[in-house]
Amino acid sequence: MRFGVYEADLVSGELRKNGILLRLQEQPFQILALLLERPGELVTRDDLRSKLWSSDTFVDFDHSLNTAVNKLREALGDAASNPRFVQTVARRGYRFIAPVQQGAKPVPTQAESVTVAETPSSPQNRRMAEALHPELEVPIPQRGLTRGLFLLIQVMYLTFYLEGLFHWQGVYQIAASFLPGWASTAVIVAVLITAGIGIPLRCYLISAVAFDHRRFAEKFGRIFPFLLAMDQLWAVAPFLLAGKIGFGAAFAATAGLLYVPFSERTLVRLAYPEPT
Repeated sequence: MRFGVYEADLVSGELRKNGILLRLQEQPFQILALLLERPGELVTRDDLRSKLWSSDTFVDFDHSLNTAVNKLREALGDAASNPRFVQTVARRGYRFIAPVQQGAKPVPTQAESVTVAETPSSPQNRRMAEALHPELEVPIPQRGLTRGLFLLIQVMYLTFYLEGLFHWQGVYQIAASFLPGWASTAVIVAVLITAGIGIPLRCYLISAVAFDHRRFAEKFGRIFPFLLAMDQLWAVAPFLLAGKIGFGAAFAATAGLLYVPFSERTLVRLAYPEPT
């Protein structure tokens, strides 16, 4: 079964892009196979459940299905917010909207009866979908890339906290060299408190993205104001090293760190779009 630059072998269970074999687990491929067998038709969640899990299997069906569909979309470079292949029908199921070929013969779909201006699989709309995210107006990346960048940011902050705790006496001495006693004490207290809070918080963010929690975007939105305040406080940390790295380098580092929490929010919105 061919669609776009992809080819799925339903017998061997292999998915290829431009002839290159892609790694795709069994359940996401089974979902793809069922969608390809019924292009343009609604495949309900119950249909997918009966195909993927037997009646005597006890799993969190909604989470497992959502995870499998997300892995399929990741392999196809697709997005739920602006799909090119797998369209979500809210609370009902999914539909494969791109033209499909079996061998050399096209498989007709319901979308082919819609006008070019209306069908999401038309060449014009596909180019628009590939160009920009519908809300953020940025190129749509792979979910693996956005999640990986988010994880790297969390590791960076976790390193900051650990360094601050391991060398708190050195931080105090640097602060005391240009600040009055009460101010340098306030600095070290702020480092200890925020680092103590930040370590478990960053561990939660790392685990949430690593295990791909489905409601992570909602939870991240709730803690973002607190996270923003804490990150802005730590953004001034490079000025403690201004004597060694220079004022210009410290200012540039602080400017970059001031933007990082906003980039975290953007990465979360890219990887976890609002359900449709």
